Amino acid sequence: MTEATALAAAAASSDPGEGLRAVAALRRLLERLEAVQVRNARNQGWAWQAVADSLGVSRQAVHKKHGGKGR
Repeated sequence: MTEATALAAAAASSDPGEGLRAVAALRRLLERLEAVQVRNARNQGWAWQAVADSLGVSRQAVHKKHGGKGR
């Protein structure tokens, strides 16, 4: 079972404490995955607009969130 699968199962728990901790951990995992993929896309020459379109957000939002990291 992967980390994401285990966390998704825990997020469905009837115990609110366990469920909320799992949701928070999933949020942290998602943020790490997004950063990795944005960096990957930019390293492959993707424009900010293409990254934003793939994420379903504005170019400004994705640039503000990821643009200042080593660029």
